[in-house]
Amino acid sequence: MPNIQEHVNTLLTQFVPSYRFLRLQELTIDKNHSLQTEINSSSIKILNWNIAKQNYNKNWLKDFLSIIDSYQPNLIFLQEFSLKLEANQLDTLLKMNWNFAPNFVDIHHQTYSGIFTAATISPLTKKVLTTAHHEPIVKTPKISLVTEYLLSDKQTTLLTINSHLINFVDLNKFQIQLNELELVLSTHRGPLIFTGDFNTWSRKRAVILNQLTTQLGLTPVIFAPHEKQKIKRFLFSPPLDHIFYRNLTLKKASAKVLDKICSSDHKPLMAEFTYINTQKN
Repeated sequence: MPNIQEHVNTLLTQFVPSYRFLRLQELTIDKNHSLQTEINSSSIKILNWNIAKQNYNKNWLKDFLSIIDSYQPNLIFLQEFSLKLEANQLDTLLKMNWNFAPNFVDIHHQTYSGIFTAATISPLTKKVLTTAHHEPIVKTPKISLVTEYLLSDKQTTLLTINSHLINFVDLNKFQIQLNELELVLSTHRGPLIFTGDFNTWSRKRAVILNQLTTQLGLTPVIFAPHEKQKIKRFLFSPPLDHIFYRNLTLKKASAKVLDKICSSDHKPLMAEFTYINTQKN
């Protein structure tokens, strides 16, 4: 007898035509607005949020602009971001530099879907990591976007990785994606932020992620207990969304879960860091 997950996958496959979703080669769609050339090392504010493809929803837009106005993040990491093929509204709404890495095109709705990273400056480098394995039903990969930025001390770069980890597959495929990310995380010696929706809905997945981040010397952003409970999870599972960092100092009062935001089924996560270059003479 097939298990419940296999049964659901079989049923859904009957209703989702295989030709609807087109997988893409590695690429990014980029826009440059800001003339700034560096991020202030003493105040690195970030927003991480799986927006569940709601960015053309008026309620989401109101929430997003309110967050930008209230917190003024230097870096924005969004997962499940949609971009319509014929036009986009970002140019008039978000005066930041942004990089969008789609993992597929939905032909029916004429939209890209993927990972979105915005910053007050342009990245020095960017790289897309696409999983070798695909999720069932729509048969599309998951994606991570690696970007590198200059900090105001002029001698250091900040590496960021915005990730959405693979779902509905066995633990081995989940581990393989993390191993690919490990190669990037382990080679950067400067400050680093690793964030996104890690789909750690089981204890085993959470343990694998914890082992990797601990081995790499990454520290998780710890939220107050009453706020941590608001982070997206399935029933009594571990949280799905995380922020990890290395060679940075977290301003503890800045770690917030914006639990009053309801335009996505995930809550936005906020944090602010400082960087002090201990290598200066």
